Amino acid sequence: MAETQKDSSLFVKKVSRRNMLKTAGAGGIGVLVGASGLGGILSITKASETEQVDNTVPFYGKHQAGITTEVQNHLYFASLNVTTENKQDLVQLFKDWTAAAEKMTKGEPLAESASNAYIPPKDTGEATGLSASNLTITFGVGPTLFVKDGKDRFGLQAKQPAELQGLPKFPLDALEDAWSGGDICIQACADDLQVAFHAVRNLVRIARGKAVIHWAQTGFQRSKQADAKKETPRNLFGFKDGTINPDVKKDSDMNQQVWVQQGDGPDWLAGGSYMVVRRIQMYIEVWDRTTLSEQEKTFGRHRDSGAPLGMKQELDTADYKAKDSNGQPIIPKDSHMALSHGDGTQSILRRAYSYESGMDPQTGSFDAGLLFICFQRRPSKQFIPIQNRLAQSDKLNEYIIHRGSALFACLPGTKQGSYIGETLLS
Repeated sequence: MAETQKDSSLFVKKVSRRNMLKTAGAGGIGVLVGASGLGGILSITKASETEQVDNTVPFYGKHQAGITTEVQNHLYFASLNVTTENKQDLVQLFKDWTAAAEKMTKGEPLAESASNAYIPPKDTGEATGLSASNLTITFGVGPTLFVKDGKDRFGLQAKQPAELQGLPKFPLDALEDAWSGGDICIQACADDLQVAFHAVRNLVRIARGKAVIHWAQTGFQRSKQADAKKETPRNLFGFKDGTINPDVKKDSDMNQQVWVQQGDGPDWLAGGSYMVVRRIQMYIEVWDRTTLSEQEKTFGRHRDSGAPLGMKQELDTADYKAKDSNGQPIIPKDSHMALSHGDGTQSILRRAYSYESGMDPQTGSFDAGLLFICFQRRPSKQFIPIQNRLAQSDKLNEYIIHRGSALFACLPGTKQGSYIGETLLS
C-alpha cells in the first residue's frame, strides 16, 4: 500500500511537471516554482499582462509630432476645404480637433461607451481595443485659408507669411485639382493603418458643417516588423529613399533647416514648419523593363547597398568629380542624386510614403508611386530651387509624373489648456 502511494505520488509529480513545461512552451507563460517543488508557491502570469509597451507619442509639445517623429508604418493624409465663413466656427473646429487628437494619440476613444441607443456614438468605433500604435496627428494650413479668389476669408490676410504661396508649376508637371491644394491638411501617421484612418475619419466627422475633404491618400512603407534593422525605406523602384536627411536629434540642424524661427515672418508660425506635398505617379511597368545599370545611373546610387556610385556603403560621401575609364562622371550629372544635391547648401527633411491606388484607367497599369512629403524652414530657398533643377533635367523624369502639389504651414505645437492654431486664430 505504501509502495502504491509512493508510485502514485511520483506519477502525479512527473505529470504535473510535464504539463507545466508544456504549458510554458506552448502558451508563452512564465512559471515560477519554489525551491520545495510543487509544495512551493506557483505563479503563472501572461507576458502580455506584465509587459508595458509604450506606443504613444504625446500630442502636446513645443513642436507638432509627426515631423521629426520616427517614421511610422502607415500614413493617412487628407486635404480639406473650409466651408464655413464664420471665423468663430474655425476657432471652435480647432479646439474640438485638439481635444480629439489628444485622446486618439493616447489610444483613448473620443467618448465613453454610448449610453443612449437613439443617437449616434461620438466615436466611430473601428479602433476600439487597438493600441495607439504611435499615432501622430499633424495639422497645417494652406494659402487659400487666408485669401481665396481675392477675398480675405477670415480676416487673416495680414498674417499670411510670404513663404505660404501656391507652389509654382514646374516643367513637366501634370497637376490635377483632385490631388492639389487645400485650405487645411491632416497628416495621420501610425503603425496601424486602421488607427490612422480612424483618426482622420473622426476629425472629418467633427468638421461636418465647417469643412469637407478635398482629397485624401493612404501611404505605406516597410513595416518595423519586416525590417528590425530600421534601414532606410525603399521606394517602389526598389531604391532607398531618404538617405540624406538632416539629423532630427540635432537642435541646431532642425532650427537651421526645419523649424520656422522668430523673425522669419509672422511670429505666429515660429516653432512650426512648411510642408510640401507632391503626389508622384511612377511608371513602374516601364521601370521594370529598364536595365539595372540604367536604373543605377538614373538615381546615382547602387540599388542593393544604396551607396553612391563608385562607393560601397550607403552613407559614404559621394564623389561627384570622379570619372570612369572613359572620362565620364561616375555619378551622372543628370542623375537624381546629383541634381538633388546641387552645391550641397540646400536641405529638406523628407518623410515620404509609397502609395498604391489600384489601376490607372488611362493606361490600364498600376496607379502607384510616392506621396512625397518634406518639411523645411523656407520653401523658397529649399524645396523650390531643388525641384527646379530636378524638373529641368532629372533622368528620373522619364519614369515619373507629378499629379498633385500642395504647400501647407504646419502650425507650431501647443500646450494643455491651449488649442492647435491658437497663435494664428486668437
